[in-house]
Amino acid sequence: MLAVLLLHLLAAGSAPLLVRWWGRQAFLVLALVPAAGLAWLLSRLTTVTGGGDVVERVPWVPTLELDVVLRLDPLALLFALLVTGVGVLVLLYCARYFEPGEDGTGRFAGTFTAFAGSMLGLVLADHLLLLYVFWELTTVFSYLLIGGSGGRLAARRAAGQALILTTAGGLAMLVGLIMLGEASGSYLLSEVVADPGGGPLLVAGTMLVLAGAVTKSAMVPFHFWLPAAMEAPTPVSAYLHAAAMVKAGIYLVARLAPGFADVPGWRPVVLGLGLATMLVGGYRALRQNDLKLLLAFGTVSQLGFLMVLVGAGSRELAAAGLAMTLAHALFKSTLFLTVGVIDHATGVRDLRRLSGLGRRLPVVAVIGTLAAASMAGLPPLLGFVGKEAAFTALLDGGLPDRTAAVVVLAGLVLGSALTVAYTARFLWGAFARKPGLPATEPADLVHPPGALFLAAPAVLALTGLVAGPLSPLLEPLAAGYADALPLLAPEAEKLALWHGWQPALLLSALTLAGGAALFAGRAAIYRAQRRFAVGASADEGYWNTMQTLDRLAVLVTGTTQRGSLPAYLGTILVVVLALPGAVLLARAPWPGEWRAWDSPVQALVGTVVLIAAVLALRIRQRLSAVLVVGVTGYGLAVLFALQGAPDLALTQFLVETLTLVVFVLVLRKLPKDITERHRPRERLVRAVVAVAVGTFMAAAGAVALSARTATPVSVAFPEEAYEFGGGQNIVNVTLVDIRAWDTLGEIALLVVAATGVASLVFLRRRTGGVDRLDPGRTPPPARPARRAPRAQWLAASVALAPERRSVILEVVTRILFHTIVVFSLYLLFSGHNQPGGGFAGGLVAGLALVLRYLAGGRYELGEAAPVDPGLLLGLGLLLAGGTGIVGLVLGADVLQTAILETTLPVLGDVKLVTSLFFDIGVYLIVVGLVLDILRSLGAELDRQVDEHDAIDSVPGEVILR
Repeated sequence: MLAVLLLHLLAAGSAPLLVRWWGRQAFLVLALVPAAGLAWLLSRLTTVTGGGDVVERVPWVPTLELDVVLRLDPLALLFALLVTGVGVLVLLYCARYFEPGEDGTGRFAGTFTAFAGSMLGLVLADHLLLLYVFWELTTVFSYLLIGGSGGRLAARRAAGQALILTTAGGLAMLVGLIMLGEASGSYLLSEVVADPGGGPLLVAGTMLVLAGAVTKSAMVPFHFWLPAAMEAPTPVSAYLHAAAMVKAGIYLVARLAPGFADVPGWRPVVLGLGLATMLVGGYRALRQNDLKLLLAFGTVSQLGFLMVLVGAGSRELAAAGLAMTLAHALFKSTLFLTVGVIDHATGVRDLRRLSGLGRRLPVVAVIGTLAAASMAGLPPLLGFVGKEAAFTALLDGGLPDRTAAVVVLAGLVLGSALTVAYTARFLWGAFARKPGLPATEPADLVHPPGALFLAAPAVLALTGLVAGPLSPLLEPLAAGYADALPLLAPEAEKLALWHGWQPALLLSALTLAGGAALFAGRAAIYRAQRRFAVGASADEGYWNTMQTLDRLAVLVTGTTQRGSLPAYLGTILVVVLALPGAVLLARAPWPGEWRAWDSPVQALVGTVVLIAAVLALRIRQRLSAVLVVGVTGYGLAVLFALQGAPDLALTQFLVETLTLVVFVLVLRKLPKDITERHRPRERLVRAVVAVAVGTFMAAAGAVALSARTATPVSVAFPEEAYEFGGGQNIVNVTLVDIRAWDTLGEIALLVVAATGVASLVFLRRRTGGVDRLDPGRTPPPARPARRAPRAQWLAASVALAPERRSVILEVVTRILFHTIVVFSLYLLFSGHNQPGGGFAGGLVAGLALVLRYLAGGRYELGEAAPVDPGLLLGLGLLLAGGTGIVGLVLGADVLQTAILETTLPVLGDVKLVTSLFFDIGVYLIVVGLVLDILRSLGAELDRQVDEHDAIDSVPGEVILR
């Protein structure tokens, strides 16, 4: 199972490249991925229907009991078959839906494949938190699919609406899942359903989980996002409505029903919202003129029907619900793909403009009619089997409360009549000849559909036709899930096309007759709908709410965000003193013994740091203040070294040096002196707050150290660093192995920070071009030379004006640059056993680039590193993240070090750890970050100054300042 999910991930990543190579034919290759999943599922069909489950468990974070647990049981198998089977056909359909060379096809292919993999992972996940991860992945990918390229306002609004609503429900669901896990004592979904626990935590958690399910599956009052999502391309609509996204809520309710149907509030919410959604969706579908919108509201109605069946909590209705879920996936995907064919062939989806298309596209008409007949519940299609089973279950007492059963049955009959009516409206609107409209002629067909274009809807429609008579073959799969629910009827009805003459058959006939009557009186119904239209709608309520939140956000921002950094910082510090500070004074266990220092040298260094801090407040020159602040940083590094932490000391020295360089680069654009604009009283308040916060932090550190009662987790680090990480440098092994996830997040933050800095400086582009000397000519100095040019020690130093060159600095740089780079590589490769590592090595290499820039200017920087910083940042992040996959392939955990030992002819015994490549990724990211800073804050500002000086030097021009 995990291999199938990883295959989807690999295919999603390579899809844009495949589309670039093969165009739309790449969809045929991508279809092999869900096809492989489908084949694997079918190979496990006998095992699952025989009563066995297929389980895969991959340890992830054992101490937190976070494992990747996947389980294939009858319910998961049914939904997984839908996800993969419909996915294969939709991808085949895409090979003819998109035009050759159409923009955005590669992006769509990758996102769609990832969407299919996320939905497959959702139905296979057996861990509550893993389920939530896949749940949110489907939300994100559906947002990208609905929004498309982002060029259309309607698509962006629809995508944002879907994202906000489903994410809000998902966050509520996350809280509910945690509550359920705590209430049951397990986070495995199968164990939670088997023993949910009890108490108020269970009830509250259940309601929160249902909130996520009803928003995902577009139940009233959140149903409006689904029709709006019709802005997505037709293949997305077909897949989203039939097998993915909206089916997630149905799946979750079906999964929890065996253990939670009797929880207080479950049935009122599920049955009430399901019935309301079925009726509202059916009613709204009767007035739609766009074929996709008509089907979208029909999907809303059918989802309400499914929610009632799978959430009722009885064996009879659960079996009917699974049959109806399969039928809905088949006929709804067929109908959406049929609409896509019509739209592709005619360029029209408005049923008021289509006429006589059934004669011009007879194959399309037959396919659409078969699917529509299944949706309306006509025999012998599978839709009839599912609806008949639902009516029979309710007539036989499929709910504990007989009154509720009658109400639900009446609602389902009415909703089914509406289904028949909008089904007839669809067929009439798409294929019938309408009086007063010219029939569609062959010349009107923009793109006559080919065989491959019709293959997917044809297969789906025929499957729905064949599945009706063969429905008894579905019984083992449906019973494997439904038997976990109580049987409330006298006996369980088997899935079959014919059960003889019984009341359910009469109800089916009643729905057909009622639907036909509603369609026949469509004109009167349409007038009544317009006359008695409700002024408010859920969609309008959503947008009104969003506008209110926008106004509130502007009000709050305008009130609190006044643009004063001292005010923001002061507010934060005062709150720290008022809340944690009060707790510290009132309840903190103060240490019984105080020790000021371990050696007098520490006291001396501390005194220097305090003096430097005070001087930083008094000095009025910016550069001098920065240098004094640097003393405080170097002082801390000395304290680290005295305390026996060489790695921390080395890193602190390097970071402080690089920080000074950045400050100096920025100060070139600031005034020389710091202007004092604060009154003595303000300075006094700031001093009091500063001293108080400093005292608080010192006291908090002392209390935290003295309050420890548990054994530190780091006690075992020395042994684990060598046994599992293969290194003797505990700090470095901790960063690249024991806490590699933290490091991965931190370096990702570095990449974001570098991107942000470059974007702010360059404005239009993320980064500027690499400034290099033209081999054909030497650029003139920035200013006319006043004396003979000096010797060229650096490749591009000639680009500097003579008075800006320093021969001593150039010579020193020429001698030391390569030595510093080699030293940085030494720190990189020795860091696993000695002080150093990728971060320290990258900083040293970055400082070598700083030296080269300071000595030779921006052209010299281009000669030293003729590479785009973004490439280094991206490559480093890819290398660091890819190390986790390598460790997994070699049999270790994700991001766990795998140790490779071998003997080479010359080198002898060689020991290689995979975390070295993680460290190389960190090295590249740090070098890329430094290079990005030098390019943006250094070279770009130099270029702007040179352009400004060049303009000022043009004779005869008047420069306005």
